[in-house]
Amino acid sequence: MRESRRGGRRLIPVAVVERVVALALEHPAWGQVRLSAALADEGMALSAALVQRVLGDNGLGGAVDRWLALEQKWAAGTLVLSAEQTAFVERMNPCFRELSPVSQAPGEVLDADSFFVFCPGRGSKVYLHAVVDTFSSYAFGFLHDSRRPEAATAVLHNTALPFFRRHGWPVQVVRTDTGREFVGGAGHLYQTYLDLVGIEHQTVESLPSRRGSFVERFRDTVRDEFFLPRIRERPFGTLEAVQIAFAAWLKDYNTRRPGKGWPNMGQTPQAVLEAFSGTGDPVGPEG
Repeated sequence: MRESRRGGRRLIPVAVVERVVALALEHPAWGQVRLSAALADEGMALSAALVQRVLGDNGLGGAVDRWLALEQKWAAGTLVLSAEQTAFVERMNPCFRELSPVSQAPGEVLDADSFFVFCPGRGSKVYLHAVVDTFSSYAFGFLHDSRRPEAATAVLHNTALPFFRRHGWPVQVVRTDTGREFVGGAGHLYQTYLDLVGIEHQTVESLPSRRGSFVERFRDTVRDEFFLPRIRERPFGTLEAVQIAFAAWLKDYNTRRPGKGWPNMGQTPQAVLEAFSGTGDPVGPEG
């Protein structure tokens, strides 16, 4: 195998570049070291550093890049995903587990969950109670210092249900896990509330692979893009201050942040809702 240099940058044979790209898509979770070893097994010597350069030059430098490339090929009908590729895509995008549309209209099916997000001080915890529309990925959230049914019900009653009611989109189903904030004995607040407003409550086993995939993806996004950066940069203030900052981030998430991959395919949640409404009028918290 002959290789040359030009401008201080090593030229890599086209056949090797093509094989690196193919291997990276066949085994999207592999890093450059493992890919380099696989090439060596095939008689192609290329260092891990050069493998990473090839990946970067071809838009496959990171896990997100490979995930989106696989989804794009799948969506275009040019690739049937293997079990390994499917597992990788589902790990990057939990929504991919539900390829059949969960809902046909905004608000029809909502995913709800609550999860720990940070400790403001010794002995205290803060939880995010979240609700996500499975049609558009539009999200609602409420921070509270408990996982009690009252807090889980509050985000539905105060923000999510009024939003869909205001736009004329009836909520038919709320999906949750079997956490104590959602399920209990006779007279449980969350279940009683849903009964009173005429909404069906569906539960799934509280295992990662069985959770509402839309709220699972939102949980990962809010953790990576809102909470973790702030934890690294500076200590949190009061719960009220964090709620204000979170509300600003959530507005940006719903109205300006493109939803990568399936199902939004680059559209913001708000854009999906506006396309459905077909009126040209803005859709949002005050819309």
